[in-house]
Amino acid sequence: MFRELTRKKQALTPDECLEILRKEPRGVLCVNGDDGYPYGMPMNFYYSDTDRKIYFHSGRNGHKIDALKRDGKVSFCVYDSGYRKPGEWALNIKSVVVFGRVTLIDSFEKTVEISRELSYKYTDDSDYIENEIKKFAASTLCFAITPEHICGKLVNEK
Repeated sequence: MFRELTRKKQALTPDECLEILRKEPRGVLCVNGDDGYPYGMPMNFYYSDTDRKIYFHSGRNGHKIDALKRDGKVSFCVYDSGYRKPGEWALNIKSVVVFGRVTLIDSFEKTVEISRELSYKYTDDSDYIENEIKKFAASTLCFAITPEHICGKLVNEK
């Protein structure tokens, strides 16, 4: 169902893919937008080793949410900041693409839990996190990608 990488020598291992999902702060979520146009947007996220899902938070309305309600199939691309080999100009970048289906979270308690977990990926300021949750949790929509296929590769820009 999902295509194999064309350049298999550049493929990342499953563990390398998960490590990128664990540590990188942002990715681009792509949905089937209006009139069949793809719609991609940068998103903060966190990967849960517990249930192997990728979690997001968002406002409750808008283009992205409308698209997710129409069609839960998504792709999500995450890439690292890359590195250069000594004496070379070209950047080497590891990227991961996740194909999966989205589930909207309808539990307030789960929304708070996800918001807290996601926030701790970016800051350890618990006062800030709890204040933000208190102010915005009621108007927050969380959702999860259940991965159906994950692949990654190392690309050299030259």
